[in-house]
Amino acid sequence: MTGHPTAGFNTTNPSSTDAPRRDTLNLRSASAARNLIDRAAASIGTARTDFILRAARRAAGDTLPERAVLSVSPEACAEFLPRPMAVCRP
Repeated sequence: MTGHPTAGFNTTNPSSTDAPRRDTLNLRSASAARNLIDRAAASIGTARTDFILRAARRAAGDTLPERAVLSVSPEACAEFLPRPMAVCRP
């Protein structure tokens, strides 16, 4: 796989202009991991691909807010920082 951002993805448009664009995502896994995923997907009546994509979207949604960076002015920072400590003082 190259360092290009679209490496490993099929970036061609579908033949129908009405269909939503779909890209290909290929991944490799150990047989035991695939079997576990297949059993879990079957237990809720969904396909492996749908199960994996749902789990990946949920993980992304959980991860990204934890990585948010807030930028504030020095004045706002000076006003905010003492507040959490004031709540903790006996």
